[in-house]
Amino acid sequence: MTSESRAGELLPGILAQYRLNPDGIHGATHWGRVLENGRRLAAATGADPAIIEMFAIFHDACRWSEGRDPEHGPRGARLAEALRAKTGLDGSQLEDLLNACQCHTRGPGPGASVTVLTCLDADRLDIPRVGLAVRPGLLFNPAAREPRMLEWASDRAGRLVVPSLCDEEWGWQP
Repeated sequence: MTSESRAGELLPGILAQYRLNPDGIHGATHWGRVLENGRRLAAATGADPAIIEMFAIFHDACRWSEGRDPEHGPRGARLAEALRAKTGLDGSQLEDLLNACQCHTRGPGPGASVTVLTCLDADRLDIPRVGLAVRPGLLFNPAAREPRMLEWASDRAGRLVVPSLCDEEWGWQP
């Protein structure tokens, strides 16, 4: 089973427990753009696409507020841990997923894997959705700082593009 179909299978349960509007700024369309960003970056960084897929749907899944909510990352990691059998990830992959979810609210520790850093960049590239500019100095991978990547991701985030994968892969429409 591919990670895409696993994400599609997990999404209804994740959305059922989601406390916010799934169409909101931290909801499923954001998750789709994070996945698209991550897939593009992974082609350059060598990051694990299965982990990026799972990060996209778990990283903001346990937000309690659209504003400041510093514990949402660790809560998302706990949700991923609880659903680990359904993610299809092996032990080291799950460890990277949990680390990426936990540290996306506080930043990575020393020695974070390229996959964790790619997950964090994929999320940070979608910040224009809230009216802020991407700050290249806060991105970890050179691929994320490439002008074409910055322009592409910023444009899509600023226009709140609904990625086709939301429907095509996840079976979700806003």
